[in-house]
Amino acid sequence: MAVVRTTAELIAALAAASPGEVITLEPGTYVVTANLACDRAGTPDAPITVRAETLGTVVLASSAVEGFHVTAPHWTFENLEVRGTCADDSDCEHAFHITGAADGVTLRNNRLVDFNAQVKGNGAPVGAGGAYVWPDDVLVEGNELFDTRARDTSNPVTKLDIVGGRRWRVRANYIHDYQKGGGDGVSYAAFLKGNSRDGVMERNLVVCARAHAGGTRIGLSLGGGGTGPDSICEDGTCSPEHQDGILRNNIIARCSDVGIYLNEGLRSKLYFNTLYATAGIDVRFAASTADVRGNLVTGALRDRDGGTHTEADNVVGAGDAAFQQWFADPDNLDFTLEVPTQVVDLAASVPEVTDDYCGLPRAPGPQDRGAVDYKVARPCDTTVTHPADGAGPGVDGGVPADGGDPPATDGGGAPARGSTRRARTPRRVASAP
Repeated sequence: MAVVRTTAELIAALAAASPGEVITLEPGTYVVTANLACDRAGTPDAPITVRAETLGTVVLASSAVEGFHVTAPHWTFENLEVRGTCADDSDCEHAFHITGAADGVTLRNNRLVDFNAQVKGNGAPVGAGGAYVWPDDVLVEGNELFDTRARDTSNPVTKLDIVGGRRWRVRANYIHDYQKGGGDGVSYAAFLKGNSRDGVMERNLVVCARAHAGGTRIGLSLGGGGTGPDSICEDGTCSPEHQDGILRNNIIARCSDVGIYLNEGLRSKLYFNTLYATAGIDVRFAASTADVRGNLVTGALRDRDGGTHTEADNVVGAGDAAFQQWFADPDNLDFTLEVPTQVVDLAASVPEVTDDYCGLPRAPGPQDRGAVDYKVARPCDTTVTHPADGAGPGVDGGVPADGGDPPATDGGGAPARGSTRRARTPRRVASAP
């Protein structure tokens, strides 16, 4: 075990790390001016761990283009706060850049603030022949990702920007307040694209605009705004953008555009999500096929530009006012059920959904629509996230500041494809107590 107290000691510990090494940062602020290379390999049974004892006691203040650049497998990062401090927003790209052979990386219970893409994943040439490989089996769990203001850049702004890779799991994160201030003004909470496969986004709390508002903000996506050239995508093609992805048990709110966006997402499964004050769900382009079941959606469910879906047991187009009648206080993310008529026992179960937003087993038999199972005799607090046991205490979604309503914008969701449509302006969220 290595204990470090300075940035220089941290750099040295990363360079010398071996399987099973635990690098613990003592409380304090670590100034980072160059990328932190993580190029020593751990193993599945003995990962290399970089950690703080408690979230909030260690801050890495980074003015580097990337904070941690992970190019080797089996690293774990936990309880770290990484903040971008660049004078020019275009210079602070990533808190974590996970590339090439970096399989089996875990990001758990970290707070990542003020980067264009807090987490970036993509392929890289590895070995003598320079063949491209992509990081697989990455877990992103129990983290908070947000920006304190709009990013003054025309670079892509997506809090979790993953190009290629297989079996990424994005679970129980709190993603909020992100805006691209330049260029096309379109930003995303998270997407998996680049012919990535078998990704799962589950039990995340996404609040597109809470502490500040503006721009075109999209929630979770398979495909994002598209990828090019084909050479950077798996199998040398970027179509489809994602294959066999699952979005389940997520709560998504206050998006000026859609809460879920499929761009060439082949065989996607959208199960038991709750979408409030968003424009709904778009299934776009001919490569997009989706099975949509058991969701609660205030907005629309639409096929666009050749996309197709099957559906069953959803509430679609209910409107914000209906949710305000059914739930205790959806404006403040409290989805405690008060009127069960449209929710309880109205969806058939599916094999891919065995738990709910809180990570607890769903009752057998007919299911409740949306991310929460209300039949079990225990409360589910929807204002916080619920990581797995041992993955941290969860992240509080009760951000009190409110930036007001964003203006109506063109909300095409994928500007690279050139189509436009009318955006939907979300309701104003009252300040949390």
